[in-house]
Amino acid sequence: MSALRRTLICLPTYDERENLGPMVEAILASAPQVEILVIDDDSPDGTGRLADEIAAREPRVHVLHRAAKEGLGRAYQAGFAWALARDYGLVMEMDCDFSHDPKYLPAMLAAAGEADLVLGSRYVPGGGTVNWGLGRRLISRGGSLYARAILGLPIRDLTGGFKCFRREVLEAIDLPSVQCNGYAFQIELTYRAARKGFRVREIPIVFTDRRVGHSKMSRAIVLEGATRVWSIRLSGW
Repeated sequence: MSALRRTLICLPTYDERENLGPMVEAILASAPQVEILVIDDDSPDGTGRLADEIAAREPRVHVLHRAAKEGLGRAYQAGFAWALARDYGLVMEMDCDFSHDPKYLPAMLAAAGEADLVLGSRYVPGGGTVNWGLGRRLISRGGSLYARAILGLPIRDLTGGFKCFRREVLEAIDLPSVQCNGYAFQIELTYRAARKGFRVREIPIVFTDRRVGHSKMSRAIVLEGATRVWSIRLSGW
């Protein structure tokens, strides 16, 4: 991969000590050419210290320490700013809990050769979810349908967080003005990219509920997603 196409995976963490080492190993085994930025929000369980230890012995791993937990969207924005200040042509986002399987990285990176934004999608043929209860399935699928209807987008999985951006997309969508932080953050980024005319492609993935720890989904995050969609629609993007 040329210098202009260097890839950085933004990996936000909060109390992910048990998952971090195996996830880093799995990512680098699946896509040896990528680099990883661990964005740790001062995890009480020592995830940040472990990230520093990994980075000290693995040059493809970098660490960004943040002073406090401010939400997933703010963590990603910090990671994106870090990437854009450096020579990365592709910037990815994914979860650290193995719900986003690193085995899909080669397909997503290949798709980025033709698309500006690649989405790991649960709701296209070949995609799906594992270990989800009925309530969570309804919230996720219903949230995507709701957002699609309001925003007028053909994209099937608007709420997913496994993505690959060309740097030109992140440069064009004015990251400092992004309104949302939780569930709706993913919707807003994809909406802005689509409105700018960037090519969006969905790649099927199977999303598996986290192996270790507890889900960070909350009622407040879901409520934000439901209400913020309208502000996204009216934002003028």
